[in-house]
Amino acid sequence: MESKKYLSKKELWMFAVGAGGQGMIYAMMSSYVSDYYVNVLQLPLLFVLLLMLLARVWDAINDPLMGMIVDRHTTKWGKMKPYILFAAVPIAVLTVLMYYSPAGLSKTGMMVYVAITYVFWGMIYTMADVPFWSLPNVLTPDAAERGSVISLGRTVNGVGSAVPEVLFLAAGFLLPKLLDTSDPIAYDKQRYLIIAAVTVAIGIVLYVNSYFHVKERVVIPDKKRAPGEPSQLTRIFKCKPLMLVILMGVLSSGRYMVQAAAIHVARYAFYIGPEITPDMPIEEKTALISASVSSVKTIFQVCAIVGMFGAMLFMPLLMKKFDYKKIVITTCLLGFVASIFTTLIGWFSGNLYLCIPFVLVSCIPLGVLNVISYAMIGDCLDYMELKTGFRDNALGSACQGFVNKLGNAFATCGIVLMYMFIGLKPEDMLNSQVIMAATELTRTQNFAMFSLVSIVPGVSLLLCSIPMFFYKIAGKEKADMLSALEEKRKNSGIVIE
Repeated sequence: MESKKYLSKKELWMFAVGAGGQGMIYAMMSSYVSDYYVNVLQLPLLFVLLLMLLARVWDAINDPLMGMIVDRHTTKWGKMKPYILFAAVPIAVLTVLMYYSPAGLSKTGMMVYVAITYVFWGMIYTMADVPFWSLPNVLTPDAAERGSVISLGRTVNGVGSAVPEVLFLAAGFLLPKLLDTSDPIAYDKQRYLIIAAVTVAIGIVLYVNSYFHVKERVVIPDKKRAPGEPSQLTRIFKCKPLMLVILMGVLSSGRYMVQAAAIHVARYAFYIGPEITPDMPIEEKTALISASVSSVKTIFQVCAIVGMFGAMLFMPLLMKKFDYKKIVITTCLLGFVASIFTTLIGWFSGNLYLCIPFVLVSCIPLGVLNVISYAMIGDCLDYMELKTGFRDNALGSACQGFVNKLGNAFATCGIVLMYMFIGLKPEDMLNSQVIMAATELTRTQNFAMFSLVSIVPGVSLLLCSIPMFFYKIAGKEKADMLSALEEKRKNSGIVIE
């Protein structure tokens, strides 16, 4: 086993800070775009459903393709790093454009505009995301140090994803004092555009900064595939441990609901604030509902911070003491049990505050999976290199990007389907003359929206633990694998500085 440390603390933290900037930008899209399209632009639900599903599935397919491109080409600036610079400006521009609503467009024109910006954002983001999260696999050859890089990177990435949430909370209380609230739709459009612009301005600087402070060290000489040897995709599909990690990720897709659906739950499941009366002026009602939505959304975000990010902070210690598979199985079963309590309390009491401790616990496996899946993929790449002599870093990491984006697609589509299933029409809830609070919906509609962040993620966590019972890179087998790989590299003359 290698014990040498390859990364300085500065390099480790600069990568993590870059991950935080990336997290800010991704969260601006993943946590809010469905609410913006459904409730603010009020696009047809079927259109939003098809756009989210088809575009994100296409985007997910792009990840393996991007991985193959990165693995096959090396530039004078490195194999992974150049994409950080190339994609930064397009990502920044497209993120703001997603929340910009051109005046004068017809409904059809708006759907075309939304489809173009959304699809292009996904494609450009893939160009940056796949190489960036492949970096831990080339920064160090040491599995433990790689785990630390991933753990810190994913933790700071998670912290970055909370920044739009903080801005959303602040906007809910400050912007009604600065902007005209007589037209709820126009007000929400301005609010989202401001939050997106501020998020991008901060996030993109942090993200690009990482380019100047990290070094690619694990440079395995290019090896041409001999006739009869398996292709890149064949190697991936034949790597059983990697397929189990991917299956785990797909089955855990429901966990994305906790963040993606929180804004919808805040609008239509709970109301916190002074009583709203029928004769209340629309400006005052808009301000109260805006504050309530921000407060409820923040409650879920605080639960995520304490549960998810708290777990991520402890991951380096847990990953040193326990096998990855045991960590996944234990925490996912814990999250499932907590989701059952959350659901029962939500149904019988309807009290959000009583649900908080159980929502918090159910967020713990979200943080665990957010870190450990990347570390497990790194182990799978070691396994593949030992068995085949090839190390497809970008393609292997792209598989995690595929899982993330497919999971987000399923989550967003599930949200839209829930609107359709319970007969919730955004245009009746929010328009230029009317804004309705969650208290004006039926209890069944309230609970149906709440289920998106309670029982649905819980069942998903239960299912995703199943593949881990068949995952074998753990304990002595993992130690033997790493020792054999180190010896193989030495015999091949591969020296890593």
